[in-house]
Order: sequence, then structure tokens, then C-alpha cells
Amino acid sequence: GQHGVATAAAAARLGLSCTVFMGQEDVRRQAPNVLRMRILGAEIRPVTSGTRTLKDAINEALRFWIAEQRTTHYCFGTAAGPHPFPTLVRDLQSVIGRETMAQCREAFGSLPDVVAACVGGGSNAIGMFFPFIREAEAVRLVGIEAGGSGEPGCFSSAPLNLGSPGVLHGQHTMLLQDGEGQILPSHSVSAGLDYPGVGPEHAHLQAVGLAEYHVVTDSRALAGFAELCRHEGIIPALESAHALAWVLDNAAGLPGGGHVVVNLSGRGDKDMDIIREQLPSLCAGD
Repeated sequence: GQHGVATAAAAARLGLSCTVFMGQEDVRRQAPNVLRMRILGAEIRPVTSGTRTLKDAINEALRFWIAEQRTTHYCFGTAAGPHPFPTLVRDLQSVIGRETMAQCREAFGSLPDVVAACVGGGSNAIGMFFPFIREAEAVRLVGIEAGGSGEPGCFSSAPLNLGSPGVLHGQHTMLLQDGEGQILPSHSVSAGLDYPGVGPEHAHLQAVGLAEYHVVTDSRALAGFAELCRHEGIIPALESAHALAWVLDNAAGLPGGGHVVVNLSGRGDKDMDIIREQLPSLCAGD
């Protein structure tokens, strides 16, 4: 959603046409972002195949681009897909990590002890982690995947924890797939994490031990969302609430008196319809 809005804004500024492929389910879940894209002049193409979410939108966007390369540029928002897109997105997003390093040194004179970020495709997390990788001995890098409902056999969006190596969208990475390599459905209460794969650099960081990855369920992410709203006056994106929930749930095991950075990768105004549905008491002011 945020990537679509940013691309539509850039296209409007530069006088370019913009076509956004978006899963039909995500068109519903991210209605405010869809409205912003349309106001900025973008054409939205709802994708009705498969689970009607991010994977299926990527499929259609790639098909369109391959057929229209003379006049079309493919613009991908997460750190996944064929080379050079994971690198392009990582380098662009790494401003997040660089600014965080500078702010930490200014605020408390050192690097943080822990840096946590949600991971779907992985763009916000790789942007946050990348400048810290050279400091991995001193800074614990924690990515948090979406575990769905958490019930046995449920669909999730946690390929690093629950998946296996495979190829999807031109990348070799960790995927949710069956024994024959067929991609399984994914699910998360947050549309931005609802993807059965992950950027290949995250798979590498996990394999070599430079970052660790954990799972947070829908219900815990919603609880983290409510905590931040009520205690800090910040309405986070549901994606970011997964990282927040992991920190809250694991606070006892984090360094006493230390510094923990949670990357709030987006605002929750786009998620208000989901929040009204999932947390009616919070919306009623109880």
C-alpha cells in the first residue's frame, strides 16, 4: 500500500502513467491507500487469482512487465524478486538504519543493544538492519514474521521459521511450500506481511547467524497495537505491531537498562477497517 502511494505520487510529479497491481483482498484491506493512489492518478488493477494478495499481484505485475518492456518499468516495493531489485530496495531503505544509528548516538551516546523490525518481504527490516550488520557482534538484529492465528495447521506468513528453500518470483529464498514445491497460501492480519516468501538477503542473514527471526501471531500483534496506542499516543501499522509485540512479550529477556529500537515502519490509519473489525472494544473507547 505505501509503495503504491509513493509510486503513484512520483508518477504524478513526473507526468508518467502508473498502473498498480494489487490483490483484490488487499484492495479491500487497504482501502485508504487505494483511495490515495486513485486521487494521485494511478490505475488500480485488482488481482482475483490465488489468494488475491501480494503474491498474486506480483505475478500479474511481472507478466505485464515482461510483455510491455519497451514502454514499462517494473517498480517493486519490497526487497525480494529477481536481481537487482532486492539490492535496489535495500540500498534505498537503508536510510532508515543510517538515521537510526545517528539518532541513537545522539540520544544515548552508543548503538542500541537490540534492533527489531517486522518481516514480510522484508524491505523495512533490511533497510534497518543493513547499516548495523557490521556491528552484529554488539547489536542483536531481530526480525519478526507473521504467524497468522497460531493454531495448528493455520496459514501463516513465516517462511524463515516454517518454510524451506525454493524459487519464487526470480529469487532463491525461503518459501512456504509443499513437498512438491507448490506455493502454499499465506495469511496475516496485516496485509503488508501477507507473503509466502521473503527477501533473499534475510534468508542469508539467518543462515549465517547475523540476524535472528521469530514469529508473532495476529492476536499478539493486535495487543501490541493497542498498547502503543493507549500508552504512547502512536497508532502504528499492524505490520510494525508484530515487532512491537515481540519486544513486549520478551522484555524480561532483554538487557536490563539497555536500549531497544523498534522500527515503526508505517502508520495505522490504513488499517482502521481491520482494527474496527478485530478490536471493536478499542474503537468503542472501552
